[in-house]
Amino acid sequence: MFNNSSSSSTPSSSSSSEAGDVKSALFSPGEPLRQPRTSPPMSDGGAESRSPIPSGHSSSSAADALVRNSKLSAAAPEFVPGNYASFQEDVYSDGSEDYYPETSLADFVQDFVSHLNSSPGSFESEIDYITDMLNSLVTTEDILQELVELIYVQSTSIPNFAYTGARLCNHLSLHIRLSPASGNFRQLLLKRCQTEYEQREHSVRGDPETQKRFHYYVLFLGELYLNLEIKSRKETPGRANVLLGALKELLNTLFSHPEDPNLMCAVKLLKLSGSILDDTWKEKGQSDMDEIIKKIEDILLDAKCSRDVRQMLLKLVELRSSNWGRVHTASVSSDATPDNDPNYFMNEPTFYTADGTPFTAADPEYSDKYQEILDREDYFPDAYEENGNDSLCGDEDEMDPEIEEAFERFCMESDARGKK
Repeated sequence: MFNNSSSSSTPSSSSSSEAGDVKSALFSPGEPLRQPRTSPPMSDGGAESRSPIPSGHSSSSAADALVRNSKLSAAAPEFVPGNYASFQEDVYSDGSEDYYPETSLADFVQDFVSHLNSSPGSFESEIDYITDMLNSLVTTEDILQELVELIYVQSTSIPNFAYTGARLCNHLSLHIRLSPASGNFRQLLLKRCQTEYEQREHSVRGDPETQKRFHYYVLFLGELYLNLEIKSRKETPGRANVLLGALKELLNTLFSHPEDPNLMCAVKLLKLSGSILDDTWKEKGQSDMDEIIKKIEDILLDAKCSRDVRQMLLKLVELRSSNWGRVHTASVSSDATPDNDPNYFMNEPTFYTADGTPFTAADPEYSDKYQEILDREDYFPDAYEENGNDSLCGDEDEMDPEIEEAFERFCMESDARGKK
């Protein structure tokens, strides 16, 4: 089995010479590197060329031919596969102003509305940055129209955002710089509200989802009337009178369809703005609030509303009869008298006579009764406090004779019961 081992051996000198030739051929400084792995495969007919490169002169000739025929270049552009989709991450600066990501107008409005809805207390600190960003984004009439529509939709669709939305609209109406011929922010907003107002009869009769959106719109319009400032020649900004008439008609529409959701919406609107509407109509010499209260009373008599809604309407009528729960401030202290200020004696202390009858400074006999207290204090300076009550700091060791006798009798009876 191993009979050919000796004959296969070669002289050591011949092996060393051949190894030296191969080493010099493979590691010659002038030879190129190996063929790139990404080179196209060779044809089947070149089977011989795929065999290992022989050593010596033939190896050097093949390498030179490969270099001459190669199309590779160090200056070639970067290779990118045809189906490769380039991707570039958004680059943001590290400044503190990047609280909101740089996105489209719709995304930006959605982001800051969501932020204000979850943190309404941050309105004052965030509104300047929001306004600056919107001024940089709103550069054309179409974009301004889009902004009005976005804020209107958010303010009339998010629960409990009507107040913050109205404040936002008021601020933007004063600070959005773009004012095209079609109207500024405030004018476009009122036009959008007008469009919804004209559909009130359809909305109040619609399906529950349509009615819900309509009720959000009504409450937003109430907040807008309270918060939207209209500049005039006077120093104090006024309210939009166009909204005053719209609110009256919206209330009439709601009460004309006395269903529970409509009545609840009307009650919320009147609790929100009833006092302001009442005062404004009175200043104009109008009795519009009296007419509304009369409609509520008729509904209480005739309509088949639920018990809870009926209670809400009754409470509303009581609220209006109490001047919407407002308490007039007391007169200035220098002008207040018992005749013109019913709360004149509100903070006065209460005193007690010798027989325990309470009295205050409002009592007609206050002077005489208070003098009696002062006289008792003069006779018994240690026995009475300032308000005429017995002092609680008396001598604890002394006991009234009658009480002392009763106490002794109690002790004797206790001892007798114990002996039995």
